[in-house]
This record gives sequence, structure tokens and C-alpha cells, in this order.
Amino acid sequence: MQVDFYHLGHAPIAAVLPRIAERVTGSGARLLVVADDPAMLERLDRELWDYAADAFLPHGRAGQGGEAHQPVLLSTTLDPLNAARNVALVDGRWRAEALDYDRSFHFFDDDSIEAARAAWRSLNDVEGLERRFWRQDEDGRWTRVA
Repeated sequence: MQVDFYHLGHAPIAAVLPRIAERVTGSGARLLVVADDPAMLERLDRELWDYAADAFLPHGRAGQGGEAHQPVLLSTTLDPLNAARNVALVDGRWRAEALDYDRSFHFFDDDSIEAARAAWRSLNDVEGLERRFWRQDEDGRWTRVA
């Protein structure tokens, strides 16, 4: 089990998520993207269609049908209707159910950094868990800081 904490500093989640989704789906795996806010998922849905003129990232939203066939599924719940073993928590809120997945991506910004730190500490004693903490620099590159 691996949990990657991503501190969004200079690019919004809409700019970061497509690259993560491409890497996950490029390996043949599936991704569940979770946020409490349906409006946020709607914005991400549009961004995933439009993020690059020369790329196509197939995805869908829970509740719209065909969930089982979606390599990337956007949802308000952690129910992997697309059989995903990877989950991206994109609204800054950690959910302990993310530990049920093989790999979790926890994205947060400055407004939710204290909650992310608390989530990091809460995972101190989880056996078999590998944690990574990534920070974004001014150029948008990711540096592993823990």
C-alpha cells in the first residue's frame, strides 16, 4: 500500500490530475477520483476532456452509466464502480477508506495543509504502508520531501 501526499502549491488540481491519471491508466490500471463537491467533479470532468489538444483520457462520472468500463471514474464516494485499485482524493479531505486501495493520491492546498499533516501523522503506525510527501515548486515540478 502506498499513499502519496501532494501539496498543490503552484498549479490547481485540474492541471495536475490529468498527468497522474495518464500514468495510472498507462500502466493498465484504473483510477477513482473522489471529491465531496459535485461541482468540483464537473469542473474536473471538463478539464479532463480539454487538458491537451493531442491527448485523450477516457473517463466518466459515477451515476451517468457505464461506470464499470471507465478507466478513470469521478465520484463523490469511494465505491470503486470501475474496479479501480488507485484512488485520488482531490478535495483536500483525507478519508481512511483510501487505505483499502493499492495506491492513494491525496491532493491538498494551503487551505487544507493542517488537515493533511494530521492525516500524515495518523498513518504513522499503519503496517506495510509506504508514505510519500511531494511539494510543488514554482516551475510546477514535484520534489519529494518525505
